[in-house]
Amino acid sequence: MIYKLLTTVEWDDALAAGHFAGTAMDAQSGFIHLSGPDQVVETARRVFTGATGLTLLTVDPARLGDALRWEPSRGGALFPHLYGPLPVPAVVAAAALPADVPVADAVAALLP
Repeated sequence: MIYKLLTTVEWDDALAAGHFAGTAMDAQSGFIHLSGPDQVVETARRVFTGATGLTLLTVDPARLGDALRWEPSRGGALFPHLYGPLPVPAVVAAAALPADVPVADAVAALLP
C-alpha cells in the first residue's frame, strides 16, 4: 500500500468528484505526491507538523496503472508519484487524524 496525507476538506471534495486532483503543492510539482509505508511518517513530520483537519488515505497502487511512477525524491529515495487524478476507488481506507495527537504519531499509529 501507499499513502496520501491531505486535508479532510480535500478528501470530502474528492469523494464528491469521484477523484482527487491534488493539492496546491501537487499542482506545482505536476504530479500527486504519495508516500510508501516507510516514508509516510517522515512526510507527516516534514510537511504537516502542526496541521489539523487531516486525513490519511491508504491507496492500492495496483489500481493506479501506468500513471504511478516511482521516482527519486528526498535523499534519493524512490517515492510514488501519480501523474493524473487519484480515483476514489483506488483508496482502500481513509482515516481522519485526531487533532490532539502530533501528526506523525497519528500516522504511525495507523500503519500496519
